[in-house]
Amino acid sequence: MIRVRSLVAALSATLLLSTVAACGGDGDDGPKNVSARTTALGTLTPGVLKVAVQPYAPYTSVQGDKIVGLDGDILNHVAEKLGLQIEPQVTDFAGMLAGVQSRRVDITIGGVAWSADRQKQGLFTDPPYYSPPAMAVRSGKTYKTVDDLLGLELGTVEGYVWVKSIQAVPGAKLHAYPDANGVFDDLGAGRVDVGFLDPLLIIAAQKERPDLKIDTQYMTPPTAAQVKAEPDYQYFQPYQTGFYLPKKATALEKAISAEIDAMYGDGELKKLVEKWGGDPEQFLKPTADVATARRGVDRPQDWTPPSITQ
Repeated sequence: MIRVRSLVAALSATLLLSTVAACGGDGDDGPKNVSARTTALGTLTPGVLKVAVQPYAPYTSVQGDKIVGLDGDILNHVAEKLGLQIEPQVTDFAGMLAGVQSRRVDITIGGVAWSADRQKQGLFTDPPYYSPPAMAVRSGKTYKTVDDLLGLELGTVEGYVWVKSIQAVPGAKLHAYPDANGVFDDLGAGRVDVGFLDPLLIIAAQKERPDLKIDTQYMTPPTAAQVKAEPDYQYFQPYQTGFYLPKKATALEKAISAEIDAMYGDGELKKLVEKWGGDPEQFLKPTADVATARRGVDRPQDWTPPSITQ
């Protein structure tokens, strides 16, 4: 979730974030009487958490000076626990990553997938949730596995990694659209059999556009043998999201990860996922490869991913 998108030009992203940051003040107007504990987190401005975000409802939206949506709700809860005041800075996806990697912001949220390459240039928190492979389908239709997709008309958004997966499905025809609305329109009209999108987008469309008569289904992920035979099938598997921070923000990352882990245990994450229409069984239980991917990379060899089953 979420989304794993191709990047636009890094230069334009950098300029965009720089412009927005400039409009947001110089950081001298931070909160007063910040506690020593909060100051020790090492944010750019003591007591303030500068967040690069691209509006992507229902995961992230900016309303006034507040970030709302699933990711926004999670971060708001964490920030309150840590005594931090959130300051959003709107940009695009490339600007989100660039702002973190150049340390012009403290963090970015909203469907940033963990990858070995990205962690080399920044820090990832423990996963606030796991993004399941979701399909938008016409009501009454059922698809469960990759084999069920053979020869079908499959849609997604240009630049999403599902483009590669769809192209690898024998006999399937790719329909790529500028945005999710195109996928939904053609799905409702019967020109597409299945749409691959971030799950909460599909769930929101079901509620907002009942005339489409669509359902949300979760794919049974391809097996390891299938992925080995066709590597691009890996994008049909769940992936772990993370809040992304600068490399030097070790104290802040550890504190946020600890709060995220606590939210699995006290039921807060379950409540928030359900609030936005998600299934906690799909969003809050990791697959085995989550631990395998990060152990010995940016987590200890004995790291256990957080889960509502713990």
